[in-house]
Amino acid sequence: MCGIVGYIGSEQAVPILIDSLKTLEYRGYDSAGVTVYNGKLETYKVAGRIMELEKVLPIDTPGNVGIGHTRWATHGKPETRNAHPHLSSNVSVVHNGIIENYMVLKERLIGLGYEFKSDTDTEVIAHLLHFNMNHDGGKHLLDGLTETIKELEGSYAIAAMCEEEPDIIAFARKDSPLVIGIGKGSNYAASDVTAFLKHTREVIFISDNEVGLLRSDSFEIFDLNGNSVSRDIEIIEWNLEAAEKAGYEHFMLKEIHEQPTSIRNTFAGKLSEIEGTVTLDELYLQPEEVKRLKRATIIACGTSWNAGILGKYLFEKLAGIHTDIETASEFRYSNPILCGEELTIAITQSGETADTLAAVRSSTSYGCRSIAITNVVGSTITRESDSVLYTRAGPEIGVAATKTFTAQLLVLYMLAINLGRTRGVISAAEAKDLIAGIKRLPGQIQKVLDRKDAINECAIQFADKRDYFFIGRYLNYPVALEGALKLKEISYIHAEGYAAGELKHGPLALITDETPVVAIATKGHTYEKILSNIKEVKARNATVIAVANDDDTEIEKYVDVVIRVPSSHELLAPVLSSVALQLLSYYTALARDCSIDKPRNLAKSVTVE
Repeated sequence: MCGIVGYIGSEQAVPILIDSLKTLEYRGYDSAGVTVYNGKLETYKVAGRIMELEKVLPIDTPGNVGIGHTRWATHGKPETRNAHPHLSSNVSVVHNGIIENYMVLKERLIGLGYEFKSDTDTEVIAHLLHFNMNHDGGKHLLDGLTETIKELEGSYAIAAMCEEEPDIIAFARKDSPLVIGIGKGSNYAASDVTAFLKHTREVIFISDNEVGLLRSDSFEIFDLNGNSVSRDIEIIEWNLEAAEKAGYEHFMLKEIHEQPTSIRNTFAGKLSEIEGTVTLDELYLQPEEVKRLKRATIIACGTSWNAGILGKYLFEKLAGIHTDIETASEFRYSNPILCGEELTIAITQSGETADTLAAVRSSTSYGCRSIAITNVVGSTITRESDSVLYTRAGPEIGVAATKTFTAQLLVLYMLAINLGRTRGVISAAEAKDLIAGIKRLPGQIQKVLDRKDAINECAIQFADKRDYFFIGRYLNYPVALEGALKLKEISYIHAEGYAAGELKHGPLALITDETPVVAIATKGHTYEKILSNIKEVKARNATVIAVANDDDTEIEKYVDVVIRVPSSHELLAPVLSSVALQLLSYYTALARDCSIDKPRNLAKSVTVE
C-alpha cells in the first residue's frame, strides 16, 4: 500500500518526486516525505497528506537526485517522526514491507550506540546500513545494502541514498513490489509504474533477492552473491488509467485479487500465535472498561452492515457481549435505549458515510464509548470516535466493495478475540487456533482466486436469469446477504439473501426452475440444516449452486454446481466464501456487459442521508 519513488537525472528532483507521490496516493497513506541531495541530504516529512508536505518543502529546492515515500502506519503511529525517509548520519532510506526481526536488530544497534528517533521497523534498516558501510574499513552504498538485507527477515522494497555517493540510488527487493524506469538522461524507481509513466514507458521489474543501483545514465542489477543480472527492458503499453488497474480489465477485479495482500496488511503486526493475543494499540479501552461492558451496538450501512451481522455473532460467541446490529439510517430515529456501559462500533469504508456519522453522534450523546472501523485515515469518523481501527485495505476504486469488506471482517475477528481474551471468555488455546487460521487466510484466498475460471463458467451459465436467491445459516447468513448485494449492484439481477431457515416462511413461494439458489454450505454446526434447506428448494425445481469446502465429498449429491473453497476454521469460512461470491458477481456482470466499476445510480461514498 505504501509508495516508494526515486529519481536521478538532470532535472530538479523535487517536482518529479511530489508528482510521482501523488500518482501513488491510491495506494493509501497517512504520512509522506522526501530526501533530496543538495550538497548534503535534506529531508522533509510530515504526518498527513502530500499537500501538507508541499507546505514545508520548497518546490524550488535544488537537487537532481532524491527519494520519496508515502507511508501507511504499521509500526508506530502516523506521526512525523515515524514518516519516511529515515536517516542514520549520512544515509537516508525509504522502505515498504515489514521487517519481522526488527526488535532483535534494534536492540543490537542500540548496544552499538545508535539512537532511534522513531517507532518504525524501517529505522533499523537505516542504522544497520550505516553500520555495515562503516564498521569494517568502509564500504560503498550498494555493498552495504547487500550486506544489510542478508540480515533482514520479512518483506522489503528499499531505496537508499548516501551523502558520499550522491550520484547513485541503491535499491533492493523481497516480497514487496519495485520497478525501475529507464529514461533519457534520467532513471526512476517506484512501487508502481504509475509513478513515472508520464516520463518513461521503459521499465524493468526487480525480482526478489535482487539489489542494484541507478545512475542518471545507467543502472545495474545484482543477485545477493554479487553476480550481475541481465534483464530485458519491457515497454508499458497501457495508458495511465490502465496502469493503475495493473493490467486488470476492471478495478473491481484488481481489488478482488488484492485481497491476499489487503488481509495480510490488516493483521500485520497485531497477531501473536505464541501467546494467543491480538494487540490493538489503537483501542483506547481499559481492561476494566471492557469487563464492565454489558452490550455492544454495531452501526453500519450496506456492505458494512453485512459485515456487522457477522460481527454480532463473533462478539457474542468470542467475547460474551450481547450485540445489536443497527442500520445507521434508522438508528437515530428509533429512540435507542443506551447507557454509558455500552460500546458503539461504527463500520464505514470511507469514514464519511452521513448516516453512520449521525448515528455515532447520537450514541455519543448517551455517553457510549465508540470505535470506528474505517479504511480512510483522517476521515471524519476518525475524529468523532474514541478509538479507530483501520482496515488497511488500500484505496478501493470500484464502487462495489470487495477487499474493504473482507478487511472489515478481519478487524471484527481481531476485535472479538481481543475483547474475548480480556473478558476471559475464550482461552489462549482457542485464540491461538483462530489466530493460526487467520494467518492462513491470505494463502487460502489465493487458492479461491486461482479457481476463477471455474467460477466464470458458472457465472456464464446463469447470466441470463432475472432472479437469484442466496441462502445461508449462522455465520453464512451475512455471506448470503453480501453475495446478493454484490450481484444486484453490478449485474442488475434481482437478488435476495435469506437466512435459510426462513425460506418456509414466505420466500419458497418465489422459487421456480428459473431461480438459481446459491447455498453457502461450508462445514460447521449448521451444515446438516443447510442440506435440508437445499432439499427444500430442489423440491421446487430450483437449480442450486453450493459454496462448499474442498473436503466435502457429499455436497455434489444434492446440488447442481459446486464452487469450492479451502477448508478452514468454521468461524473464518465466511471470508473465503465471500471472495468466491465476489468473483461470481463480477463474471456475471461481465457476461451481461454491465458497467462494473461504476454501476448505475450508485456512488462509492454516501455522504448524504
